[in-house]
Amino acid sequence: MCGIVGYIGTEDAKEILLKGLEKLEYRGYDSAGIAVATEEGVHVFKEKGRIATLREVVDQGVKSTVGIGHTRWATHGEPSKVNAHPHQSESSRFTIVHNGVIENYEQLKRDYLQAVTLQSDTDTEVVVQLVERFVHEGQSVEAAFRHTLSLLKGSYAIALLDKKDTDTIYVGKNKSPLLVGVQDGVNVVASDAMAMLQVTDQFLEIMDEEIVIVTKDDVTIKTLDGTAVSREPYTAELDASDIEKGTYPHFMLKEIDEQPFVIRNIIQKYQNEDGSVRLDEDIRQAVMEADRIYIIAAGTSYHAGLVGKQLIENFAKQPVEVHIASEFLYNMPLLSKRPLFIFISQSGETADSRGVLVEVKKLGYKALTITNVPGSTLSREADFTLHTHAGPEIAVASTKAYTAQMAVLTLLAADTAKAKGIDLGFDPIQELSIVANAMETLCNQKETLEKIARDYLAVTRNCFFIGRATDYFVCLEGALKLKEISYIQAEGFAGGELKHGTIALIEEGTPIVALATQEHVNLSIRGNVKEVAARGAFPCIISIEGLNEEDDTFVLPKVHSHLTPLVSVIPLQLIAYYAALHRGCDVDKPRNLAKSVTVE
Repeated sequence: MCGIVGYIGTEDAKEILLKGLEKLEYRGYDSAGIAVATEEGVHVFKEKGRIATLREVVDQGVKSTVGIGHTRWATHGEPSKVNAHPHQSESSRFTIVHNGVIENYEQLKRDYLQAVTLQSDTDTEVVVQLVERFVHEGQSVEAAFRHTLSLLKGSYAIALLDKKDTDTIYVGKNKSPLLVGVQDGVNVVASDAMAMLQVTDQFLEIMDEEIVIVTKDDVTIKTLDGTAVSREPYTAELDASDIEKGTYPHFMLKEIDEQPFVIRNIIQKYQNEDGSVRLDEDIRQAVMEADRIYIIAAGTSYHAGLVGKQLIENFAKQPVEVHIASEFLYNMPLLSKRPLFIFISQSGETADSRGVLVEVKKLGYKALTITNVPGSTLSREADFTLHTHAGPEIAVASTKAYTAQMAVLTLLAADTAKAKGIDLGFDPIQELSIVANAMETLCNQKETLEKIARDYLAVTRNCFFIGRATDYFVCLEGALKLKEISYIQAEGFAGGELKHGTIALIEEGTPIVALATQEHVNLSIRGNVKEVAARGAFPCIISIEGLNEEDDTFVLPKVHSHLTPLVSVIPLQLIAYYAALHRGCDVDKPRNLAKSVTVE
């Protein structure tokens, strides 16, 4: 969701900025632009649409060694060239790119900018106009920048150019992710380290309400009141090959295929030499001391949290609640006396979850983040972190991050059970190894799953997913995957709920995907299938070895009953992938969606 890059050094900035923006395409966007500074002034190029479209309008004759770039996901104002970033001040002296949402921009317009004619519908343009106003009033550029940021309410990551000082990029951050990369004779700015791995792997974390003055030879960090801050860079542990598709046509397919490796990697990272689960003692103690666990997440991570609730309650006999972050933030329930909060987020930057974390910390409660990005905001601000070790996930539709989250939750639940003296009767590490093998088997059945997608979803407008118990949670995720990338109206339901209203939508040929992996509800879900089939539905039953029947559409390899969500989701991911592919959809970058949701 919106991406920022910046470069100041000795090379031609245009291509570096464009390549950086291409690395941020996974975040989701609807327009893009760059601005480069020369002795003649600042040149702005921007367009609605993809980076490829932007490349066509960039003047290759303009040579510059400093610039900023942006991919925009619309929040204020429709997707258009006018609303695309960068934006300039009235005199064109200052040029800005911005991620986030300025909540009080209308008030700022009324209080400070009534004499200014704004060119766009964005909140961003207000920021650059404010900087120019305060400079006209006699403030230095740095002072005007700090003054402007001090007035903003909401979230922002900002990079600013001044055409009268083309040796500097001004940077500021609050609630939105932003990094400054450092290298001898060159420095960069990025929303995500992978955007600028082409230049450096050394990055400085920028904290909320800090500004950074960046030149090619120096980086100065200050608080908004002007106090200097010293901070050492860290090494971004990313392999450039991890963010390339290689021989795959899409990142999503590559990431589906990576899931067996991810599970094995998690086992390796969280296994002691004797084969037992290895977790930090402080995390174990925090879980043990809690009288109730609250899992906070959004989207796919919320679905992983629902499975995590079952794992923790079944293994460790500890009560768990799962909440949608955006709802919890404004409608907090009555809490227990000793809660522990678990935040699940692929990116570690989810704005809704971060809002909850801020409130939780104010109340003095402990927080654990499960994330794929160490050093992310949620990881940095929580008390503890469990890393999912899934590697960069580029496709907007999450696949390997989801199964990695469930695997880590499995180990957390098993470790807690052991600490409580509860005998699970099985080895969780061994069972996860079986899961990885089963995943590999499923990933090798693409032709079968492509045929299912073609047979069931080629022309349909809608599709229902039904399951009971844990299968229901996987159905929610399967429906989300299908609607995300194929734009088929898909919904997941508890099997018994269809007849309480939704069965009215069943028509002749309506596809129904039913999961049957849980023995204690197997007969119930099959009864639900018969109910919808009797009304004309076209059922696709995905069962598991040992529960399968002759007419089932697809049979999963046998795994432990508590871990079936890790394997049952694989065919749903692939069915969604092929349904989108057959419909000519942009699989990796579905319309209107963003990978990292950094606005509320």
